Amino acid sequence: MARAREKKAVEAPVGTGEARSHRLHLGELSDSEVVQASLDGDTRAFGELVHRYDQRLLNFVYRTIGDRERAQDLIQETFVRVYRHLHRFDQSKKFSTWIYTIASNLAKNELRNRSRNPLVLFQTLKKNWDADHRPLEWEDTQYKPDDLFRKRHLRSKVEEAVSQLPEHHRVVFVLREMEGKTYEEIADITGCNLGTVKSRLNRARNNFANIIAPMID
Repeated sequence: MARAREKKAVEAPVGTGEARSHRLHLGELSDSEVVQASLDGDTRAFGELVHRYDQRLLNFVYRTIGDRERAQDLIQETFVRVYRHLHRFDQSKKFSTWIYTIASNLAKNELRNRSRNPLVLFQTLKKNWDADHRPLEWEDTQYKPDDLFRKRHLRSKVEEAVSQLPEHHRVVFVLREMEGKTYEEIADITGCNLGTVKSRLNRARNNFANIIAPMID
């Protein structure tokens, strides 16, 4: 009995080390390679996909529907669907686009199924957008207290303005301005053609600017 306990105590660190080494190995793989590893029976591979996309998808869905707890539920549902249908994923495509599409569809369904308007949190306001500009950034801790107060005040106004955007405008706006997705990726995620994406995004930007302007004058 004592020998069994002694053997277990010796082997445990080895197993932990092997697990850590395997996690590091998975972290070096591409999304497609991790997907294949999961399909091949690697039980830790799917956990790597969750690790890579959990927070990113949560931010996206939360900004779209404005409810963090509900967003967490939808992200769990997203990963359930990914797990169930992983064998159907076309590995010639980008995994990130596929999983964002699933999350986006769940978010849009959520908006359709409830009556209140969602709030989407934005940190800064830009009156003019370039085609390849960077996504809006979160609060910078280097700002002085007065600057932070003004930025937080602006954010509250932005929340109010964005809540008035139509659903199809809000989704492309969040994907582009907050997630930094390309037009092509947004087209794949939303199932719209490139022209529709650009048209909706331009209208969303103009609509947003018109709504926010009197609030901050």
